[in-house]
Amino acid sequence: MSKVKLIQAEETYNLRHRILRPHMELKDCMYDTDHSDGTFHVGAFVGNQLVSIASFNIEIHPAFPAKRQYRLRGMATLDEFRNLGTGRKIVSFAEEVIKSKEADLLWCNARTTVKEYYYKIGFQTYGDVFDSPSIGPHIVMYKLIK
Repeated sequence: MSKVKLIQAEETYNLRHRILRPHMELKDCMYDTDHSDGTFHVGAFVGNQLVSIASFNIEIHPAFPAKRQYRLRGMATLDEFRNLGTGRKIVSFAEEVIKSKEADLLWCNARTTVKEYYYKIGFQTYGDVFDSPSIGPHIVMYKLIK
């Protein structure tokens, strides 16, 4: 059983690098929004091992009318801990934080390879597939926060 809690940005870098951007340098896994006002990071732990992460920052996507939006970035789970509900727990935890900040929409640029996963946790697609340079095809996905 995993435990989910807030973590520091620096705790996300190794998993971001290992899972999301192994072909890049570690510095490429440090987002410019990691320490912005309102940004928070969530981790899932099995024992003392960090097995899943995600970061959330205030960012308006112009396609959505919601006035206060959060963007999900850098969601990653170690292969051996996938399909155990850790990602779902992270997003549920984050939704509660987002609600407390009076935001009503969560969106992300999802890799097309994990689009079905985001559907399962309540996201919908918006727009067309686009290419994120050196990372691959993505699609905008969003979820209303109630």
